[in-house]
Amino acid sequence: MTGASVHVAYCRTGFEGECAQELRAAAGASRLDIDISPAPGSAVVVANAERWTARELQRAVLARPLVFARSVFTGSGPHALPARDRISPLLALMSAANAPFAAIWLEYPDTNEGKSVSGLCRRLEPLLLEAARNARLYQPDDKRGLRFHVLFTATDQCYVGSSSPETGSPWPMGIARISMPHGAPSRSTLKLAEAFLTFLDADERERLLRPGLRAVDLGAAPGGWTWQFAERGIRVTAVDNAALKGSVAVDPLVEHVRDDGLFYRARRRVDWMVCDIVEKPARIAALVASWLADGACRRSIFNLKLPMKKRYDEVQRCAEFISETLETRGVRCSLRLKQLYHDREEVTGYCARID
Repeated sequence: MTGASVHVAYCRTGFEGECAQELRAAAGASRLDIDISPAPGSAVVVANAERWTARELQRAVLARPLVFARSVFTGSGPHALPARDRISPLLALMSAANAPFAAIWLEYPDTNEGKSVSGLCRRLEPLLLEAARNARLYQPDDKRGLRFHVLFTATDQCYVGSSSPETGSPWPMGIARISMPHGAPSRSTLKLAEAFLTFLDADERERLLRPGLRAVDLGAAPGGWTWQFAERGIRVTAVDNAALKGSVAVDPLVEHVRDDGLFYRARRRVDWMVCDIVEKPARIAALVASWLADGACRRSIFNLKLPMKKRYDEVQRCAEFISETLETRGVRCSLRLKQLYHDREEVTGYCARID
């Protein structure tokens, strides 16, 4: 088996170009050259970079966090796998890598074609885990927390490599598997649930989503994001001219204000302002920057609905606008952007004041 040194990124189908752009930008910021030819509709971007090591990738990604890449691993490929025995060659590849690993993930592109190998992954995974454990290549309690990835692009071909907790996703394929909660009025609730898991660690979720806090949900109807707060005992002002649905419509923790979320402003400072309004990204960026700069909220989660073209550039402009606006006002902040699994033609942002 042969395979070149590669960096493999997972992304949403149709965003391969944007994912490639940000990988080039990350490499360029570190003065490294990479070769990328993204395949439209593949949901995977492969970058060939002989001189871009896993450690250099980690430094580059930490300095310039990726927005469109769900997860990235460094390794080699493509490798041909014999149909009769895939386990032995995978063990050999694992042994040649930075073993032992705390997790071993058998993955496939998030496309209809990619899902055709999902059954193979389910059958092979327990066999590979057992074989790797016997070979002392798999140690779930290893303190480094490295994950070994096997990306099947076909039943007889794969890329392999590793990721660290600092640069890779905590979930296989970068996909947060969240069940639709009973009682939530819309599937948009999953976007905020995933945002909490993506942007906040366990300690932050306990501290920043505790009962008694106050939130404002701009463009709340039918109430999917409001539901996430109310379920945690947080008081919510749900702002929308349309009606709320389900339990949030009668929840005593929820105050429904019939108003335009683009112009509403809370009477006193709140802990959270969230916004999922369908509007131009620049206008949402200005709205978020205004709330945070004025001290109307301590932190915000918001969605930027992207245009059809130059989506990467639009995200960069919005991020720069928010950061520069707050810096000009003398407000220190932490800003992160990510295209979540439950997002579609949008990117989710999290911005928090550092008081």
